[in-house]
Amino acid sequence: MAAESKQLTGFRRPNGAVGIRNRVVILPVDDLSNASCEAIASVVPGTLALPHAYGRLQFGADLDLTFRTLIGTGANPNVAAVLVVGIEPAWTDRVVEGIAATGKPVEGLSIERNGDFRTIEAGARRAAQFLQDASEIARQPVERSEIMLSIKCGESDTTTGLGSSPTTSQVVDRHVAAGGTVLFGETSELTGGEDQIAARCIDDEVRKKFLHLFESYLDRIEREGANLLGSQPTQGNIRGGLSTIEEKAQGNIAKTGTVPVVDALGPAEAPVRQGLNFMDTSSAAAECVTLMAAAGAVVHLFPTGQGNIIGNPIEPVIKLTANPLTARTMSEHIDFDCSGVLRRELTLAEAGDRLMEVMDRTVNGRYTCAEVLGHREFVLTKLYPSA
Repeated sequence: MAAESKQLTGFRRPNGAVGIRNRVVILPVDDLSNASCEAIASVVPGTLALPHAYGRLQFGADLDLTFRTLIGTGANPNVAAVLVVGIEPAWTDRVVEGIAATGKPVEGLSIERNGDFRTIEAGARRAAQFLQDASEIARQPVERSEIMLSIKCGESDTTTGLGSSPTTSQVVDRHVAAGGTVLFGETSELTGGEDQIAARCIDDEVRKKFLHLFESYLDRIEREGANLLGSQPTQGNIRGGLSTIEEKAQGNIAKTGTVPVVDALGPAEAPVRQGLNFMDTSSAAAECVTLMAAAGAVVHLFPTGQGNIIGNPIEPVIKLTANPLTARTMSEHIDFDCSGVLRRELTLAEAGDRLMEVMDRTVNGRYTCAEVLGHREFVLTKLYPSA
């Protein structure tokens, strides 16, 4: 197939990882540092600030996840260089040291005893140098197996499970067959279908890890005494014909292909095994994609029914739909219309060919709809209240 033989190009980082974008990121350690980061990015156009709401007085597993997400974001192969800005030096240094392990350029600044003005001036000078240096990094030929892919669906409806998710599964199977790594998650949206994922786990150890993560989610919901109706499924899901979480789970699972599940990971945990990896994530679109990008994924496939408009500042998000109404009324958000599958104008294999072509063009530099429209949703996952 032409999609399989296309020459792919990317940016090879000092640690050998391959990215498909060449971002220079201004990364705040905490919410107090957002303003300085955004000011630096405004002085040096072409850099990218990633403001977020957390980082102060977190502790335990919640703090560990924030650090893992921030370090993973800076370490993502789509990032060429990082300027880290924090209110105090100790946590800033921790993020810098984590990113520096990749070998890419990174520097940290602390606002305490410097103030915003000095921090912004020093940051702008360093960011400008990072951006100039990054502009000289050339694309080079890479193998498909070096591209880490992630998948998630959103605003699902009946067309998602029938069309866009099965189309995505075509790419998942082919990507894994080529030696690639794929991340999937959305723990809550496996409810009622978790046995299918467990049955696909490659061995008992992975199965136990997966079931522990899933059952921990269920235990948390039961402890809260929560009624998830309206959240799972969402109002958009219900409007689109999905009346239960079990129906929604089948669409989620449909996009994962037929390959075995080789590992079960915590949120933002980088995979160590080639193949299809489960990650324990929220089903909220921005949180999920942020966690997967922090684990190293460089391109994302996002089937949607009713029309989720998600993007991410680090990882390009390719949105596809089999809903002809969504494709017509939200065309500026849709990278691939696969509604021909439901009209029997396309076979699933043909739709898979076309989605592979869209993905390959994205890998080679073409902007996604979300990138063009400036959708840069970056949301940290918080496990519990801060101190």
